[in-house]
Amino acid sequence: MTYIAKPRFHHPSLQANAVGYTRRDYEGKISTLCAGCGHDSISAAIIQACWELDIQPHRVAKLSGIGCSSKTPDYFLGASHGFNTVHGRMPSVLTGANLANRDLLYLGVSGDGDSASIGLGQFAHAMRRGVNMVYIVENNGVYGLTKGQFSATADRGSKSKKGVINHDSPVDLVGLALQLGATYVARGFSGDKEQLVPLIKGAIAHQGAAFIDVVSPCVTFNNHAGSTKSYDYVREHNEAVSRIDFIALGAEITASPAPGETIDLPQPDGSIMRLRKLHADHDPTDRVAAMNHVQALQAKGEVVTGLLYAEPDAQDLHEALGTCATPLNALPQEKVCPGAAALERINAGLR
Repeated sequence: MTYIAKPRFHHPSLQANAVGYTRRDYEGKISTLCAGCGHDSISAAIIQACWELDIQPHRVAKLSGIGCSSKTPDYFLGASHGFNTVHGRMPSVLTGANLANRDLLYLGVSGDGDSASIGLGQFAHAMRRGVNMVYIVENNGVYGLTKGQFSATADRGSKSKKGVINHDSPVDLVGLALQLGATYVARGFSGDKEQLVPLIKGAIAHQGAAFIDVVSPCVTFNNHAGSTKSYDYVREHNEAVSRIDFIALGAEITASPAPGETIDLPQPDGSIMRLRKLHADHDPTDRVAAMNHVQALQAKGEVVTGLLYAEPDAQDLHEALGTCATPLNALPQEKVCPGAAALERINAGLR
């Protein structure tokens, strides 16, 4: 339980990364989620990604809303900054924190209820504004904390544990993220760590709004026959658009490979997201093609996973607003509040 601390001692043989941390150093408290919950697998993938990228935990700010998914930041990166907001309001709180201190790595964790229902407007504006963040939705299609009602992402025709059929159209967060202007869009599966860890690493290295929708089965309320968010259904209907690896390099590299060869997507910080293209008709740098591909496979009942879209030269909110390089919370008082004369000059320029 979360009130029981994990042992602080580490086995001496545990490997440390370049900044001196072992994988255990990126863990949090003991999870209170159901045994087998996909959310715990996502937490493990986040831990692995941060350890492999040599991220110092105190440089991370993790924020969440309300729900089973929003409890998970307590289970990873215990030495980082954390803030649990109210239901659906994580994006706006994160935006404010990001504007105040651009030097932190911002990780927003949410759920399908938290982002696709009460927080849908907040999600939309974070994506269109290009807030520099990693936005992860742990998507299980139900409200787990309130005993398994359908969420807004539940597919039409899917069946609840009690046998009720969902007649509403689903909200496709991947399609919305692509349409709203997110510059890194991917979908993963909590049961496929080999794919999920590189997707998270690529999102962390991306400078802009990075969104990952992770299908994460609820073993208590949505892992039965008739559910389209169960482990069996996703494994049987998963259409991976790419085999993904993440390679951190010092210099930017570009390439235009033929189908079946490798495409390197340069990130603004010089790192590389490398994909081995399996499908000649999918180009992860083409936003419209990504949207069409998702819709085409969705119509067939397929769950498309992998890196769907990445914009190599993305801009974030700070670039759009022209903010100074110094974090706002580090500016002296005279810079933050320059006085009545400066305000008068601004007002005069608006007349």
